[in-house]
Amino acid sequence: MRRTLLTLAVCGALLSSSTAADAAPEPPSGQRFSYGGHARQKITVYGPRSGQRPSLVILHGGSWVRDTDWSGWARWFAARGFTVYDTDYRLASDAAWPAQRDDVLAALRWVKRRGGPTPVVLGSSAGGHLAVSAGAYGAGRKRVRGVVALSPVASPYRAWQDGGTRAASPAQRKLRGTARLLAGCAPDRGERKCWRRWEDLTATSHASGADDPPMYLTHSAADFVPVAHSTDLAHAQTVAGLKDVTVRIEPGRAHGGELMRDPAVAQTVLRWLRQHA
Repeated sequence: MRRTLLTLAVCGALLSSSTAADAAPEPPSGQRFSYGGHARQKITVYGPRSGQRPSLVILHGGSWVRDTDWSGWARWFAARGFTVYDTDYRLASDAAWPAQRDDVLAALRWVKRRGGPTPVVLGSSAGGHLAVSAGAYGAGRKRVRGVVALSPVASPYRAWQDGGTRAASPAQRKLRGTARLLAGCAPDRGERKCWRRWEDLTATSHASGADDPPMYLTHSAADFVPVAHSTDLAHAQTVAGLKDVTVRIEPGRAHGGELMRDPAVAQTVLRWLRQHA
């Protein structure tokens, strides 16, 4: 099946990579550090501490309510030239929004204090939401060089709506519940403070175009987090002046990190990160 490519703007060509370049050495082991006082405010670093290597921050998925293991991919990227910061954050069961965005911003400041280059960020699903949120919040380009988001839940409000329809899948119904937990309230109650929080949760609310980093957003064709999350964000960013934002649809039903099981997708992500790091 042919891949469908929705390119809203593409800046330059992707760097080529050779088989020899990906003949990786033994994967590096990680060192764990704290970037805050909470038990979940941890970063595991893979690869040497070197200002000469590009920096990659990974934000795992898990619907904001559970941790998922990205250590394998962290080692994979570290073996291919990145210093990787595999980042945990407070879950919705620990604190309501914006605690999760605050954690990502604190982790990015911690990475900057280590003296390396401004990082690129890779996020999956709920982690994709945090990645695009960190990129779009304020002048995101000052803290992030580029964002790759796999099945990002860019609009938790859309997820809440989709999960309430008759046609909703079990995964969409579950995501509706965790989005409500993240917000700390249901948007149909009509409370002004609650509405402001749901608006703040949505990445498009903060899209500032040229002040934000390049973005590569991808979903599968049958993803339970539909591509509309990314096309809406990409439209808002391009209208605001961001010239390098791409939305790509892959075939199948894969979600989040599952997309990377396709070697072609993994290589595309790697090339994009190398180009923008």
